[in-house]
Amino acid sequence: MNYVVSGQGTAVILLHGLFGNLDNLKTLSNELDTHYQVIRVDLPNHGKSMHTDELTFDDITHELSGIFKKLNLTKAHIVGHSMGGKAALAFALSHPDMCLSITAADIAPSAYPRRHDNVFSGLMSLPLESITDRKSALVHLMQSGIDNPTAQFLLKNLQRDEAGFSWKMNLDGLFDSYENLINWPYQNMQYSGPCLFIRGGDSNYVTEVHRKDILSQFPNTQAKTIAGTGHWLHAQKPAIFNRIVKEFIDTSNTDPLSISSDYHL
Repeated sequence: MNYVVSGQGTAVILLHGLFGNLDNLKTLSNELDTHYQVIRVDLPNHGKSMHTDELTFDDITHELSGIFKKLNLTKAHIVGHSMGGKAALAFALSHPDMCLSITAADIAPSAYPRRHDNVFSGLMSLPLESITDRKSALVHLMQSGIDNPTAQFLLKNLQRDEAGFSWKMNLDGLFDSYENLINWPYQNMQYSGPCLFIRGGDSNYVTEVHRKDILSQFPNTQAKTIAGTGHWLHAQKPAIFNRIVKEFIDTSNTDPLSISSDYHL
């Protein structure tokens, strides 16, 4: 996987969500890399990482363990948003001895219904061979029922070369892997290390119905809600989000046993 390293100290790995790239959590990286070694990752089928026809969380955890080997890491804090949060949780269950803490932003260890069919439809119907600029691409996505902020985010994946426009991400591979990425095949495993779940106050990705799933697999959990934010909480209120994450990592980095289970929504 493609990744960028900054700072020095205990390692913190940052994982973006579906349709994202390693720049999505860059403001958090800037907050952390004065005290930590921060590794921002392009997940498979995103950014500059390898493309694959089918992607599972087992594949992602395998690739993450490869980064540990390349950078000679023994343990790291892992922070992920949305799909990246599920990847962080899956890694903790598969490699608990390699995790100092886990932060999952607006996601739970649960199977989710399909939520992105209109996004895939808008992206896959975009006529890359005939569009002339990003403005026309934006109009197309919004006419497909995608709101302006989401469309602007998605178009960060659009690149222009000599042949015209193309996607940085492997759109077909993500579409074919979508069922794998919304499911959760790790129900009978548990990670007892410190975990933080941060949810957007206006988001429905983490609600009371997910409480049992969270505590059954991640019993040493804290939860925070950022009011006035949706699923993109890290972009909507970055200062608050970054402070919450840093304070949690600082505490669990110095004394993991001091993190108590005080889950609430």
